Amino acid sequence: MKLAWQNIFHDRARFLATVLGVSFAVFLMVFQGSLLVGFLRAASRFIDASDFDIWITARGVQAFEFGATLEARAREMAAGVPGVVETGRACMAFAVYRKPNGKQQVVALVGADSNLGKHFPVPQLAETTESRLLDSILYDASDRDLIEVASLPAAVEINRHRANIEHEIKGFGGFLGVPSLFTSYRNAARYLGFGPEDGMYILLRVGKEYSVSDVQQNLRQRLPEVDVLTREEFAHKSRMYWVIKTGAGSAILTAAVLGFLIGLVVVSQTIYANTIENIEEYATLKALGASRFFVARIVLIQSLICAAAGSILGLLAVVPAMNYARSLIPWIHTPWWLPVMMVVLSLLMCSLASVASVRSALTVDPGRVFRA
Repeated sequence: MKLAWQNIFHDRARFLATVLGVSFAVFLMVFQGSLLVGFLRAASRFIDASDFDIWITARGVQAFEFGATLEARAREMAAGVPGVVETGRACMAFAVYRKPNGKQQVVALVGADSNLGKHFPVPQLAETTESRLLDSILYDASDRDLIEVASLPAAVEINRHRANIEHEIKGFGGFLGVPSLFTSYRNAARYLGFGPEDGMYILLRVGKEYSVSDVQQNLRQRLPEVDVLTREEFAHKSRMYWVIKTGAGSAILTAAVLGFLIGLVVVSQTIYANTIENIEEYATLKALGASRFFVARIVLIQSLICAAAGSILGLLAVVPAMNYARSLIPWIHTPWWLPVMMVVLSLLMCSLASVASVRSALTVDPGRVFRA
């Protein structure tokens, strides 16, 4: 261990270059990983925000953002299935929003019944009077500049219907390039022009004494013309649609994979170059009678020291970068396990990179130290 430290600090410039290479790889992997995780999270956040067990959608709907209306009888038939204890509705469609200054903006309008869950963004009776609830609208803080309201409440129009923006929320910023507005299902149906009893998404809560899969199979038999999915199935379907079937998701996924591969190459080449430049020292050790295991251990320890130092530096650099990125990309997300996983991967990559280095160090001719 002591010899490995001495070998590293003997040439501090080379050690710094190695650490910077590892830190760049860690920074790139954490940043790209945060983009991918945040995109996946945003693609299904409305589905995940509900606490209902089953979603009924029109046949072939791929994601929450692209739904189609269902007939009112679908909700009535679903409510009559044994095990269904509560129903709710949700919808999402694009609408024209007229700002207080008269300018127009396309928005994503999300409507839902108030029983969908405490995390779902919908006006609650507890937050406003019943007379104002009729036109109550919420918006996310990240869309404040696009909404352009000077103070709350603010009178606006949605598809030529009067509305009042009442509250600002957080955590539901738009990832489609347009701001999102949230209101009750009744309001959304009125703004979007479909019947108040029609449903775009019908949500069902299953009683605790019933099996969700059994209720799902029963619903599929009674409603063969629609898709009946559990919340997890619809969330997964929505994420796969945005990541696999759209250009935006594919680009982020590709960038994340490239970030990992570039990080792997950077670390591997840096560690290997560092070993080759110190090949004379390993020849000296072998000439002095050092065992193969001793030489291999020195190379591995040096790699792990570089990986640890580079990981710490990379994480310190990514924190302010992520804070700034969130001001531009509200849905970017860094879960606690992502930096941990990237540090573990960097240690693993450095260990794997040292394998090639160890091979070079072990095969070096001890006699070259006398020829040098």
